[in-house]
Amino acid sequence: MKLNKEIGTKGEDLATDFLVSKGYEILERNWRFKKAEIDIIAKHKGILIFVEVKTRSYSYYGEPESFVDNKKKRLIADAASQFMQRINYDWAIRFDIIGILLEENKKPIISHFEDAFFK
Repeated sequence: MKLNKEIGTKGEDLATDFLVSKGYEILERNWRFKKAEIDIIAKHKGILIFVEVKTRSYSYYGEPESFVDNKKKRLIADAASQFMQRINYDWAIRFDIIGILLEENKKPIISHFEDAFFK
C-alpha cells in the first residue's frame, strides 16, 4: 500500500509542476470534504479548476485517466460545491483529469484532459 501512496504523491507532484508551468495558480492540494478528496484546486484565466490526478506505473489495465468513474466524479463535484461555498465563489469552474504514466526507466507521460466531467 505504501508504494501506491508514493506513486500517487509523485504523480500529484508532477501534475502540480505541470500546471504551474502552464501558468496555473495552485490554491489547494489534497482538499478534503467528507469522503471526497480533490487532488488539486487551481485557478487559470479566471476559472476555478478542480483536478483529479490518476497515476499508474503501467497501462496494462487501461490508461490512468480511465479509472475516474462516475461515483468519483460525483464525490469531487460535491466537494467542489462545498469549497466554492467556503470561499464564496460563484463564477466559472471546470473539472479536469490529469493522467500520469510512470513506467520504470521511462520519462513520465502526462495527459491533461480539460473539462473532463459531465459531458
